Amino acid sequence: MRDTTVFLKLKRRPAGYRPIAERLKDYEEVSPLREEAASSEQASRCVACAVPFCHWRCPIGNYIPDWNDFLATGQWREAYRALSATNDLPEITGRVCPAFCENGCILEPDGQAVTIRENELAVIEHAFEAGLVVPEPPSRRTDKTVAVVGSGPAGLSCAAQLNRAGHRVTVFERDEKLGGILRYGIPDFKLEKWIIDRRVEIWKKEGVEFLTGVEVGADFPVEKLLTAFDAVCLAGGSRLPRDLKVEGRQLRGIHFAMDFLTQSNRRVAGETVAPEKLIDAKGKRVVVLGGGDTGADCVGTSHRQGARQVTQVELLPKPPASRQAGDRWPRDPHVLKTSSSHEEGGIREWAVMTKRFLGENGSVKKLSCVRVDKLQEIPGTDFEIEADLVLLAMGFLSPEPAGMLGQLGLKLDPRGNVQTGPEQLSSHPGVFCAGDMRRGQSLVVWAVSEGRRAAHFIDRYLMGRSSLPLI
Repeated sequence: MRDTTVFLKLKRRPAGYRPIAERLKDYEEVSPLREEAASSEQASRCVACAVPFCHWRCPIGNYIPDWNDFLATGQWREAYRALSATNDLPEITGRVCPAFCENGCILEPDGQAVTIRENELAVIEHAFEAGLVVPEPPSRRTDKTVAVVGSGPAGLSCAAQLNRAGHRVTVFERDEKLGGILRYGIPDFKLEKWIIDRRVEIWKKEGVEFLTGVEVGADFPVEKLLTAFDAVCLAGGSRLPRDLKVEGRQLRGIHFAMDFLTQSNRRVAGETVAPEKLIDAKGKRVVVLGGGDTGADCVGTSHRQGARQVTQVELLPKPPASRQAGDRWPRDPHVLKTSSSHEEGGIREWAVMTKRFLGENGSVKKLSCVRVDKLQEIPGTDFEIEADLVLLAMGFLSPEPAGMLGQLGLKLDPRGNVQTGPEQLSSHPGVFCAGDMRRGQSLVVWAVSEGRRAAHFIDRYLMGRSSLPLI
């Protein structure tokens, strides 16, 4: 039996990042893969809890203690089988997941949680390298057809599962390439796009059909979608950004974060952007409004474009460096998060409200700000931040209400998301929904979970029962 006291002798050792001076010169992944021996060693730190909170915290129910044990004992094939049983995109979550599982690790309160996310990445990348990840078309086909609208993580996971059940699946994507936010929202230094293409090629060989550059509701009529397919899954994401409607908002140089990130990703992919539409941070004083992951991505991208100065502004107060007395494990800790982008430079401002934008000759030049306490202005704390480029990274409100959703006449919840029942069925018969379009702005791992759940319910809707996993 494996020694489960290794954690007492061996400390947590993440892979770390490439040197800042090196990685700022390119858009390649900031974190290199670990040596396989190091991953096996780190996996051996798992104590194989009787009640694995890591498994409980994972939105897709990854069999974490199982594949950690396989990895620790060098059983890479078995580790891959256990990992792929619950996750259709482990090479994605292994790179961009916030790792709720690690927050649930029994070693986390001491800051020594098992490096679960990096172990996951080691397993799947070994599997690709060893030729274990191969197309596995279904042994039989049903006579059912399903349309999946949207090729983000929810849509891709749903399509993969439904194809596995034997249904004929067609994925509609309005952009010219697949991946949704994986391709156009997440910078390459966190997720290189060949990783998406590698997985999509496998699904194509398994029988999934992908139609790109086709917008349902515009290029492909909604009525045709409903008649041509036995079931539909809407997975178009939450794309309506939150705006900041204050004085000066109309000034040039103020953009939504996703417009900036999408354009940057296209440029990295070799696409040309017209000069009049270019959003470039080179030589500019950049201010990012919003302290979340999207804001951090804007910070890292601005550094790589050669920004003169980058300031990230957050309305909420600065979180503590460690768990506080009432912030108890295994809940996610409310602590300060420092990403690779923050390590690369820039200024972080906390508890600051932007009151207006100030400009010259129609372009933004400054932000008029005030410090706040519990979102209330503190008298006498007004100050200004110089800016040539402002990026609004304050989250998303809802799916786009016009077009497809409007034509379908679906019921929406109070936040503007598609309203569904517990089985993810919308108000229209045969039309299901998954991901951010249903639950609101969330994370990639939740999108994968949503897509897999939707596939189970769609399969059951079509066949009366389903053998697809449900969690």
